[in-house]
Amino acid sequence: MGIRVDETSLQKQLAEADALDRNQYDYHKMITNNTLPLTIGGGIGQSRLCMLLLEKAHIGEVQSSIWNKDMITKCAEHGITLL
Repeated sequence: MGIRVDETSLQKQLAEADALDRNQYDYHKMITNNTLPLTIGGGIGQSRLCMLLLEKAHIGEVQSSIWNKDMITKCAEHGITLL
């Protein structure tokens, strides 16, 4: 579970997605430079399971986080209340 990627698999996935420009992002640089743990996340996907069981449209309806103003506005326009 979680995200497991190393430099080789990252480059392969970016090439397949025609997204090599993403190598400029901090996350991708940290993977390439071996400064970030190769496993992030984990668990059993409880938030997404809750979304399914509660028939929610956005992860923010079952998990608290920090959302930007645009996301909050768009969700509000569709009757979605973020935690």
